[in-house]
Amino acid sequence: MFISKIDIRTIIAFMHDIVAVGFAWWLAYLFRFNFDIPSSVSVILISTLPWIVLTQTSFFLWLGLYRGVWRYASLPDVKRIVIAVLTGTLCVLAMLGFLDQLQNIPGSVVVLAPLLLLLIMGSSRLIYRAWKERRLYSLENYEAKLVLIIGAGRTGINLAKDLARSRDWHVVGMLDDDSRKFGARLQGVRVLGKIKELPEWVQKLNVGHVIIAIPSVSHRIYRQALEMCSGARVKVMTVPSYSDLISGKAVVSKIREIELDDLLGREPVVLDNDGLHELLSGQVILVTGAGGSIGSELCRQLMVFNPGRIVFVELNEFALYNVQEEFSARFSKEQLAFVIGDIKDQARMTELFLQFRPSVVFHAAAYKHVPLMEEGNGCQALLNNVLGTYIVAKIAQNFGVKKFVFVSTDKAVNPVSIMGASKRLAEMVCQALQQSNDLSKDIGKTCFVMVRFGNVLGSTGSVIPKFREQIAKGGPITVTHPDMTRYFMSIPEATQLVLQAGLMGGTEGGGEIFVLDMGNPVKIVDLANDLIRLSGLTEEDIHIEFTGLRPGEKIHEELLSTHENTLPTPHEKLRIAQARQVDEEWLENLLAWLISVKVLDDVEVQEHLAKWVPEYTYRKLG
Repeated sequence: MFISKIDIRTIIAFMHDIVAVGFAWWLAYLFRFNFDIPSSVSVILISTLPWIVLTQTSFFLWLGLYRGVWRYASLPDVKRIVIAVLTGTLCVLAMLGFLDQLQNIPGSVVVLAPLLLLLIMGSSRLIYRAWKERRLYSLENYEAKLVLIIGAGRTGINLAKDLARSRDWHVVGMLDDDSRKFGARLQGVRVLGKIKELPEWVQKLNVGHVIIAIPSVSHRIYRQALEMCSGARVKVMTVPSYSDLISGKAVVSKIREIELDDLLGREPVVLDNDGLHELLSGQVILVTGAGGSIGSELCRQLMVFNPGRIVFVELNEFALYNVQEEFSARFSKEQLAFVIGDIKDQARMTELFLQFRPSVVFHAAAYKHVPLMEEGNGCQALLNNVLGTYIVAKIAQNFGVKKFVFVSTDKAVNPVSIMGASKRLAEMVCQALQQSNDLSKDIGKTCFVMVRFGNVLGSTGSVIPKFREQIAKGGPITVTHPDMTRYFMSIPEATQLVLQAGLMGGTEGGGEIFVLDMGNPVKIVDLANDLIRLSGLTEEDIHIEFTGLRPGEKIHEELLSTHENTLPTPHEKLRIAQARQVDEEWLENLLAWLISVKVLDDVEVQEHLAKWVPEYTYRKLG
């Protein structure tokens, strides 16, 4: 029963070392007496050997020599063997002295025995490791995938070391722009030349995969490698980011495919963690649209700051179920509340605020698919995005919520779509509530913050999942216009900046509209080509078709309207838009109209929106 609980490999290793101790001492005697041990000495050897073996191996166990795995034997393991052998030898000498046998042991044997034992124990472990890694006799695993590593720094070396243990990969070389490393062998892998020589080495070595092993690599290197490999139909992969490696979230060998995020070349967001901890830690936070791509990522980012509870509000039952499954498996149930609710349902929203008493609200719920909202759904976009925002924001104000953060969009700038105009109108509602908040003494001082940003990669309804689906089917990829551009950022980056904007809101009195630094606009056709190459294909394999602009679409999006300027903030990726203000009377008139709205067709929605949002221009539907 006891033996069954012990790893059989540990037993074998221990038995090996028992034999090694006895063999080392016997061999030391053989060397001392030129392989002709006198019978009188043999008697002493035989009588003392059990005590020597027992003492020496006891120290091996005591010093934890069998906690490691021989396959991964390394310098730290050799160091432990040296300490165990030398310490054990000193104890053996003490034991022999206690038995009054020390004077019978030749001095040369005392020196030779531990050296021989070190040689036997160390070499056997290294030989076993070499055999397991299929390096013995330079045997190669011809079934493994041949791979080139870009980057011969510490990460590249560690990656080569990790891949050497895998049956799936065989590293045939490294590329690096540091000429001092050319020709060097690192972990048995030769540095072949510069990164720009990649195509010729791929062809010469018949490589099928390239791994970029530079955690802090620029998007230029990613794009360069992708372009060089796409023609040769070679798959490009990369290692985790530097921050993930440092934090321990990932290891070097956790290689992954290159994503569009890598090609955008965006710098990581620097957050005011102390300020966010002060705002969020221990607090009840309510997130609307918590099952969507932005809302769910907001909740993931919020959990970093250890809130008292997050209230996940979502209308879509399946989306709420998915986030419940994800978060319940990772976090304490006391920190989570999952509720079905329609933001247009005033009674339900009031019930939630009364039950949970949130101090911070992130309002991400919205209908945001532009063409869909233009085609028979305009009235629902209006009611959900405007009236729903008012209901949640007003209840938050009545309950004295500290911060109300409204997630807006760049499509609210000089809008040409019902969705964009409805989001701009929702911004104006929050601005008006901020004005009433400042004038009234009967309601809590809620700070309203609005955050505008462009498209996020991989969000629900974005072009990326659609393009991937079209590529999987063999094409074609459909793009509406060859000159169409959009601003893009990753979902984590967007949500981190929403948190930062939420923290900074109120420094100018509240009601600020924060505009995220979206970088340079990206041509959609270039995005499509990047996705084709990331799939290991070429433009010859997957064709691109241009289908024409859809209802409500612009060729180019904007982050500021014609009449807006921005002010800088302490955060380099956030600016404040100086937008046109509205007052409480304007809000009362808007509400009177919204409440009276029952059913409007899309043309009527367009006409009414144009009255409330002067910058809205549209092509009449129907």
